[in-house]
Amino acid sequence: MASLCVPRFRSVWLGPATGAQQLRASQSLLAVLVYALFAAVQHAEVVAGLVDLKASLWLTGFFMAGSLGFYAVIRSGLNVRLGSDPSLTLPQMVLGVLATVGSYLITGPARGAVMSLMVLILVFGMFALRPRQARWLSVFACALLALAMVWKAATDPLHHPPTVEAVHLLFAIIILAAVGTLTARMAAIRSRMRAQKADLQHALEQIRLLATRDELTGLSNRRHMNELMAIEKARQRRTGQPMSVALLDIDFFKRINDTYGHSGGDLVLKTFSQLTRDSLRSTDVMGRWGGEEFLLMLPDTTAADAAQCVERMRSQLARLSADAIAPGLRVTFSAGVAEVGGVEELETAIEHADQAMYRAKVQGRNCTVVADSVVA
Repeated sequence: MASLCVPRFRSVWLGPATGAQQLRASQSLLAVLVYALFAAVQHAEVVAGLVDLKASLWLTGFFMAGSLGFYAVIRSGLNVRLGSDPSLTLPQMVLGVLATVGSYLITGPARGAVMSLMVLILVFGMFALRPRQARWLSVFACALLALAMVWKAATDPLHHPPTVEAVHLLFAIIILAAVGTLTARMAAIRSRMRAQKADLQHALEQIRLLATRDELTGLSNRRHMNELMAIEKARQRRTGQPMSVALLDIDFFKRINDTYGHSGGDLVLKTFSQLTRDSLRSTDVMGRWGGEEFLLMLPDTTAADAAQCVERMRSQLARLSADAIAPGLRVTFSAGVAEVGGVEELETAIEHADQAMYRAKVQGRNCTVVADSVVA
C-alpha cells in the first residue's frame, strides 16, 4: 500500500509520523505477537519432549529477531526509503516462510500442523502483494517445503518416513497452490481497483476544473468568480479591509474576430489572459466574465491602487507584439474600476465597474475609468 507522504526519519521510540505509518506499525506489531505465540507453543512442545531445546532456541531467536527488526524499521520510518512497499510485506512473508519451514524440520510428530501456518502467511499478503509476487511466493514456499521434506526423508527416515513426507508434500502443494492462486487473484482485483480509483480521481479533477475554469483561457469562470468574491466579501466584513473589482474589455474584439477569424480571436484571448495573469499578486484573481470581458478581484486594495494595477497590465500589453496573430495588430482594452464598500453588495460594485468601463469606451477606449476620473 503506497504511502501518501514520506515522513522524516524518527527514532524507533518516537513513533510513526502519519496515520498510514501507524497502521503499518500496528500490523508489524501484530506479526510480532503472532510469532511470540508461535514461540510459546514451540516451547510447550519442548516441555512435552517433541522438540529439541537447542534447535527451538535457535529458531525462536531467528524469527523473533527478524520480526522485531521489521517492527523497528517500520516504527522508525526507514521503511519508506527502502522500496515501493512501505509495509515490507514480501520480506516479512519470506521471513515467515523460512520460520515455518524451520519449524517443520524440528517439530517431529506434530509437524503436519505446522503447514497450516504457511497458509496464514500467504493470506497475510493477500491484500498487499502484486499478482506476480503472490505467485512467486507460493512457488518459493512449496519448493522450500519440498526440499525440507526430501532432505529429512533422506537423512532421518525413522522420524520422517518418506511415505508420510510424500503425503504431507501433496497436501502442501494442493493447499499452497490454491491459496496462492486466490491471493494472486485478489492482488489482480486490487490492482484493477487502484487503476479505477486513479481514473475516477482524474475524472473528478477534470470535472472540478471544468466547473471552475474557463476552457479557453484557463482563468476562473464566471460561476467560480462569484464564489471567490463571496468568500472575499465575507472576509472583508470581518477585517474591514478595502476590496476593489475591475472589468476589462478588449477593444474592437468583434473586428478582430471578423478580420482574423475565431482562431485569431481565441489566440488574442489566451495571450491577453496569460499576460494579465502574470501581472497580478498571488491574492488577486482574474476570471473570464463573458466573451472578451474579464473581471479582476483585488483584495485589500483601494480603487486608486486597483487602477494602478490595471495600468501596469496596460503597459505590459502595449509592449506585446501581436505579429504572431497578424502583422501590425495592436491589442488594447478598456477598464472600469470600483471599490466594494463596507455595506455595498458585490453586484452593485460590479455594476459600477461596468458603468465605468462603458464610460472608458465612450471616452476613446484604451483607458481606465475610476469613479468620475480617467486614468489614461
